[in-house]
Amino acid sequence: MVKAHSRGRRSFAALASAASLLVALGGCAVKHPTDNLVHGKQLFVAKCGACHTLAHANTTGTIGPNLDQAFADARANGFKSNDIRGIVNFQILYPNPLGAMPAMLYKGQAAGDVAGYVAAVAARPGQDTGALGNAVANVTQKPVSEQNGVLQIDADPTGQLKYLASSATATSGKVTVKMQNKSSVPHDIAITGSGVNVVGPIVQNGGVSTIAPTLAPGKYTFFCTVPGHRAAGMQGTLTVK
Repeated sequence: MVKAHSRGRRSFAALASAASLLVALGGCAVKHPTDNLVHGKQLFVAKCGACHTLAHANTTGTIGPNLDQAFADARANGFKSNDIRGIVNFQILYPNPLGAMPAMLYKGQAAGDVAGYVAAVAARPGQDTGALGNAVANVTQKPVSEQNGVLQIDADPTGQLKYLASSATATSGKVTVKMQNKSSVPHDIAITGSGVNVVGPIVQNGGVSTIAPTLAPGKYTFFCTVPGHRAAGMQGTLTVK
């Protein structure tokens, strides 16, 4: 397995190549409208945080490069924020075709806002404050209980990698577990434990992922099976009595 730090450095090598191309084409010198960093953070959390770790955004995705690690050397080597913005914007528009990131995930000024935000905070200590600190609402997780054989455990509607509950309770027997996902980030719900291993369909944009396992008393784990989501914190404990 490739260590995250090594992967981050190699990823930066690819990013640096993109930067060289941008410089050669004069891309970094192209003037652009003022980026809306608050909007950029919101967009980053909604669609990018599932794959990338960025401390200021409180995202812990592991599918793509850790952006703090990837740009640490750039900062140390004197890259300015506008240089990093150019790299990120280029990668959003023209990602590695062999990678998991789709092209044109954001376009136009939306891509610029994301790139501007990443350039402002990547590989920098501290945390977002003021308007940036309040750009993305904190997810309030509350315990949920089965009602009439149905257990509702919804995904965070803003796209953060969390369910709206980190713990749940149910009575033994057949339980219908439903997870509505109002965000555009794909999620599902799965339950494992005590010989049970069931997975619901992946849904987004208001879809509902449903499973109906038969559960004996005991402890179970519910989680999202989309790569990187469980590791980023999208899981919880189900207690069946």
